[in-house]
Amino acid sequence: MTPASDVVLDSLHATASGIFTGALEACNIASAFDRRIRFEDNKLVRLMPDGSGPEIIDLAQYKRIFVIAIGKAAAPMLEILLDRMKRRKGMRGICCTNQPPRKRNWRFSYFQGGHPLPNEESFAAARTALALLRKARKDTLVFFLISGGGSAMFDLPLDPQISLEDTKEFHRVLLGSGAPISEINTLRKHFSAVKGGRLAMAAPEALKVSLLVPDVPLRTLDALSSGPSSPDHSTVAEARELITRYGIREQLPAAVRAFFDGGNIPESPGTKSRLPSFLPKLPRKDAQPPRRNPSAESMSGEDPAFRDSVFEILLSSHDLIENARTLARQAGYFTVVDNSCDDWDYAKAATYLLERFHSLRKAHPRLCLISVGEVTVTLNENPGAGGRNQQFALACALELEKYPSDRLAVLSAGSDGIDGNTRTAGAIADPTTGSRARAFGYDPERSLREFNACPLFTALGDSIVTGPTGQNLRDMRLLIADEG
Repeated sequence: MTPASDVVLDSLHATASGIFTGALEACNIASAFDRRIRFEDNKLVRLMPDGSGPEIIDLAQYKRIFVIAIGKAAAPMLEILLDRMKRRKGMRGICCTNQPPRKRNWRFSYFQGGHPLPNEESFAAARTALALLRKARKDTLVFFLISGGGSAMFDLPLDPQISLEDTKEFHRVLLGSGAPISEINTLRKHFSAVKGGRLAMAAPEALKVSLLVPDVPLRTLDALSSGPSSPDHSTVAEARELITRYGIREQLPAAVRAFFDGGNIPESPGTKSRLPSFLPKLPRKDAQPPRRNPSAESMSGEDPAFRDSVFEILLSSHDLIENARTLARQAGYFTVVDNSCDDWDYAKAATYLLERFHSLRKAHPRLCLISVGEVTVTLNENPGAGGRNQQFALACALELEKYPSDRLAVLSAGSDGIDGNTRTAGAIADPTTGSRARAFGYDPERSLREFNACPLFTALGDSIVTGPTGQNLRDMRLLIADEG
């Protein structure tokens, strides 16, 4: 590479990083909240995106308000809710996240759940939430504030004989299985006492409002934090089939294996034959209270636990995409979005996106390809320091060595600021990554085999470090090139 090319690559690194961080900063929970939900004169006003609203809940109808905040964005979501909703009488709740806030409200119990594996506080949070929700009656309004990451940090086995250590090993096996997150969460739902709609089942008579910041595809919203408040459409038979398909039965702890082999696992709540809308409507302002309106749409009309459930998406990966697209266009790039490799193996995704990029670049030399979603990684028994984003970036780096004169950079990073078992969000690769790594004494091929990409990218200064963002809107991959 010539010095001029080095300058171009440095510029591409900076541009890609700027697009990623700028897109993430623009995904503001507070402003998204205000676009969907408002509190006016002790009333909750739901602003319908299709213009059919607004729809209103009179808070005066409810003696108690319970708030269950779960996930990586739980703390900011709870803070915004408390700031917007002035009522405090009868309010109680829990907040379970991986980074608890310094400022706490005495009405809430706070827990620092484990991630990517559950811990003691994960269990304690689940027990506390269940105990609170079991006090709910028809005069109770429940807010579920749910974001990504809750599958690990908020858990409790359905079988009380299964220990924390066995639960952690169960999660560890699933994460290394190579299964897509929707299938991993199918297994988690049938294992857990608080997932797959079972948390909502603890308060069947209450009106339940779920405010969501999903890190899953919108077509599979019930996979968000393994769906604690939403009906589950998967079955026990499907969960058992996944164990067989991915060959993980013998890797599971004996107690977990016995649980799934047993014949008395109850089905999770929810209709199994169809997928109802995730946007049920509340009655109009002059109608009867929602819980008294049998004609109101629901997630699952056949299950009383979801008869009075409302779901609202505050932010999603679509917002992340649109913000990135806007920034790339402002920087003068022709922009294409391709999310088709969602849930693919990282190596297959790397090959596909690079081939797509080179094909598009024939007509558009100054190009930015945006891809949002998650790739999968099948871990060996002793993986090193890394995550799916760094693994993907390193796979791209080795492929890019075939194009040594290309002015092209690849960024892959998690919107939560955490990639795997590291404190980095991801990494940036280019055609010089492999040669620069070898000059520092690293073996890129070995790092890839051993899932140990983090030390390599850290040494090169090509790690993406944001710290925990309080968001979790899926991973972003950017492939970017200038002319020449």
